[in-house]
Amino acid sequence: MSRVVVMDHPLIKHKMTMIRDKNTGSKEFRELVTEISTLMAYEVTRDFPLEDIEIETPITKMYSPVIAGKKVGLIPILRAGLGMVDGMLNLIPAAKVGHVGLYRDPVTLQPVEYYCKLPQDIAERDLIVLDPMLATGGSAIAAIQFLKNSGANNIKLVCLIAAPEGVKAVQEAAPDVDIYLGAIDEKLNDHAYIVPGLGDAGDRLFGTK
Repeated sequence: MSRVVVMDHPLIKHKMTMIRDKNTGSKEFRELVTEISTLMAYEVTRDFPLEDIEIETPITKMYSPVIAGKKVGLIPILRAGLGMVDGMLNLIPAAKVGHVGLYRDPVTLQPVEYYCKLPQDIAERDLIVLDPMLATGGSAIAAIQFLKNSGANNIKLVCLIAAPEGVKAVQEAAPDVDIYLGAIDEKLNDHAYIVPGLGDAGDRLFGTK
């Protein structure tokens, strides 16, 4: 079963409260999502392997650790996932960015794919799928399966807020994908919105309704 990591850092909790507040405007919301994503990237990359290389300080030569040739791909699920990309790139600037476009059918609530553009060497990269909200899990599961069908071998899912139903669904559908969350909320409502949640992340990021 996949690992679920819920962030407990005070800065993340503080900023999560601010993005939940309905009075937070789009500009501040975007900035906060970027900041939270940067803080989450610190934990998501914790298990990256290291290797020692020889360098020379102003005093002497020494061996010191660097990331061991890790290739990373960031895969935001359009459109809300775009809000998390810059924050991740702050800590992983060499990552390549692919895009998967999915929307939820308002009647069936099932994900429908409308766009996909991925790095050519996807099989060689550790992929980090980005989506602010993990509600039913349908979009995340569809994106993960598409990446696997395209040759991906190592995938992590990073979301700001999740419902227990979505976490369970992803764990059952993709038990090899670890899930990193800013918070797990109470439940989904009848419209598949996370409660208490923060509303529609895409609308709040981009000022649309």
